[in-house]
Amino acid sequence: MNLYLSSLSLDDAEQLFAFEKDNKNFFERFVPPRPDSYFRFEDFSEILEELLEEQGDRRSLFYLIKDGNGQIIGRMNLVDIDWVTKSGKIGYRVGQQFTGKGAAVKGLQLLISEAKKMNLKELHAKTTKDNLPSQKVLDRCLFQKETEEICDFICYKLAL
Repeated sequence: MNLYLSSLSLDDAEQLFAFEKDNKNFFERFVPPRPDSYFRFEDFSEILEELLEEQGDRRSLFYLIKDGNGQIIGRMNLVDIDWVTKSGKIGYRVGQQFTGKGAAVKGLQLLISEAKKMNLKELHAKTTKDNLPSQKVLDRCLFQKETEEICDFICYKLAL
């Protein structure tokens, strides 16, 4: 599967909204649900603008995983970037029809490559204890489990 990362932009609003709506029930099996307002386009657009403001300030960077036809198949986020300690937190999600095909691993490898280009030195991630697919993705990308578990989450770290 030929995949690439694309920086989030307003041009992606409609396709991203459809992606999120189409995968809502699937995502909620693994992660806490988004508020109902997230699934009203007007509210979604406002949220998107806030994300783009964060991206403009380089506090967070948001990417879409796209296939060779430009279709959104997932998201990769690098948030809470600390440019002093050169660290950030990652998050990701892949649409249901693309799971089990290596899309999350490939997307995360691409995000790690971007983080290295920005001279980041450490990435952090967390996943729910019952989200085994996400844990496998982090393991395949060489993230190490941290010893402390927080509530229902397992924390991971990757030194770059």
